[in-house]
Amino acid sequence: MGLQWHAEEVEKVLDALGTTPDGLSSEEAERRLKEYGPNKLVEREGVNPFIIFLGQFRDVFVLMLLAAIVISLLTVFMETSTPTLEDYADSITIGVIVILNSIVGFVQEYRSEKAMEALKRLTAPQARVLRDGREVIIPAEMVVPGDVILLESGDRIPADGRLMETIELRTNEAVLTGESTPVEKMTDPVREDAPVSDRRNMVFMGTHVIFGRGRAVITATGMNTEFGKIAGMIQETEEKTPPLKAKLNRFAKKLSIFIV
Repeated sequence: MGLQWHAEEVEKVLDALGTTPDGLSSEEAERRLKEYGPNKLVEREGVNPFIIFLGQFRDVFVLMLLAAIVISLLTVFMETSTPTLEDYADSITIGVIVILNSIVGFVQEYRSEKAMEALKRLTAPQARVLRDGREVIIPAEMVVPGDVILLESGDRIPADGRLMETIELRTNEAVLTGESTPVEKMTDPVREDAPVSDRRNMVFMGTHVIFGRGRAVITATGMNTEFGKIAGMIQETEEKTPPLKAKLNRFAKKLSIFIV
């Protein structure tokens, strides 16, 4: 399905998806659910908060500071027979810096781990679709490409779809485009290179209907939706070391070798 859905006429979209204006049969929907999988955001395996905290001490700079604490303590023990609190000032100062740095790093990483949970809360719990030519309410996870969904004011959109019919339909797409102004929808094709914000004949997972009614055929579900792509990028970003941090780590390694 490599078509640019927003650039095609509704009839061509329906034909490419192998569906009709009355939706899919229950048997076909079940088959497609097995083929495409559930309509949900896939979250990578979570990390234990304790493991995240311990991970803060793998940074080369932090290891250098810990080594400095050890050297400072050894110096105090070797040079002073009865050390006072003032003798430990350097060790305490460096220790506080290490702890604060680890706490800040932990909070930032833990928040990023929770980003997927926040995205999931924006998805629709259920959807109104046409199955066997009848309107039914199903869990949003069971929506498949080719399903025809019915939309009205207040609905959360369960997946990406090409609009077939609109009656003064307006949606809020701020979660995707950052634009808080409601988008007035239509059914006519738009240019092929139109960005997401200009695809006024499409509806998207994670957005919701502000006003009016409409009908759309589902073109993408789960991680293949525009919302799913954002979720995927967030998780990829979490797994990759930021360029600046990578450069600092390389510099720290060279510096530690020079110091030794």
